[in-house]
Amino acid sequence: MTITISNNDTNNSNENMLASDSHYPTQSIDWLTRLIGFDTVSRHSNLALIEDVQGYCEQLGLSVDLTFNETKNKANLFVTVPAGKNSDAVNGGLVLSGHTDVVPVDGQDWSSEPFSAIIRGDKLYGRGACDMKGFIACTLTMLPKAVQLSKAGKLNRPLHLAFSFDEEVGCLGAPLILADIKARGITPDYCIVGEPTNMTMVVAHKGIAVYRCRVHGKSAHSSLTKQGVNAISYASRLVGYVDNLAEEISQREDNDDLFDVPYSTLSVGTIQGGTATNIVPNLCEFTFDYRNLPHMNQEEVITPIKAKITDLTKQMQKRAPETGIELIQEESVPAMTDSDSAELQQLIAALTGDSKRHKVAYATEGGQFTNSGIPTIICGPGSIEQAHKADEFVALSEIARCDGFLRKLLDSCTVGE
Repeated sequence: MTITISNNDTNNSNENMLASDSHYPTQSIDWLTRLIGFDTVSRHSNLALIEDVQGYCEQLGLSVDLTFNETKNKANLFVTVPAGKNSDAVNGGLVLSGHTDVVPVDGQDWSSEPFSAIIRGDKLYGRGACDMKGFIACTLTMLPKAVQLSKAGKLNRPLHLAFSFDEEVGCLGAPLILADIKARGITPDYCIVGEPTNMTMVVAHKGIAVYRCRVHGKSAHSSLTKQGVNAISYASRLVGYVDNLAEEISQREDNDDLFDVPYSTLSVGTIQGGTATNIVPNLCEFTFDYRNLPHMNQEEVITPIKAKITDLTKQMQKRAPETGIELIQEESVPAMTDSDSAELQQLIAALTGDSKRHKVAYATEGGQFTNSGIPTIICGPGSIEQAHKADEFVALSEIARCDGFLRKLLDSCTVGE
């Protein structure tokens, strides 16, 4: 059964009163269906989705701020529901953050059209259902109620929505949002990133740095190896060094057992090189990533790797001065720390009824918010185990739990409610 949205879809409840005369949904399931219908794979534009949400926000009387990428085919959206008796307070408050882009479906065997939401049993299927348009849908459903409270002077802290582009390809959009709100003099008190956590509280995650290493050797006939410099051989020495370093850091005494993987990791992901067995290869290229615990930084690992590269390059250039090794950083996302979020954690525990704190190995935009001085936690509907897969889904019960959570969160920001 495919979900459809009727232009006459209305709801008589107070929280949806402001949107009931429009063509916009009033229920989270309908909003999620609408959002999944936008193909926002990272290599495509997200503007159709952003402009749709912008129109919804403006209809509610809100001023929307957009920040664009260099080619202007992608945008972030930031909107504030002001607080105070005069509905004019925009500083401080709480950010609800989510990314609008999704991963590709190429080569995946889907049981239904990935960009057309469908309900089978107690689950809603579609690309982005859990990662992470489900959370965005719930925030948009809550928005009319927040506006109503704001206009009544009953909102005691501002509520901000921050929707980004290109999270899936290196968290490229969020820094633009953060720079923009800083320039506007807004310093949010807290942030909740709605990545899928089954509505449990994630208080910290690892950072990630991705590197590409290019080993430039010198070609020769394989019968004359002394006339060449074998790029694959030198690459293999460096790969072996990375593997040994990975084992060393896994044995450190300052690892954190609260993480699902309690130590920082180094992992070689791809490698390619050579043209034929009888040719000494002049190029070999490999990639690796470093996922660091919050109290560790990239330089602790990259510095010894660079030293090894310098040593190997000297060996290579003794035989051919034109050879050498390049190290190129392709991606860098900071870790999210729990050091400043104790008060937010207490609030989330009270709202969810679950005080357990989790720490995870994957990275999110949460680290960029904490790096900007905004205490952040991750809490959203759905399971990370469903993300990026064929037949991605979110349980309908998870959407209902998120709706309930956001209602309680809004109540906690309300005077006399």
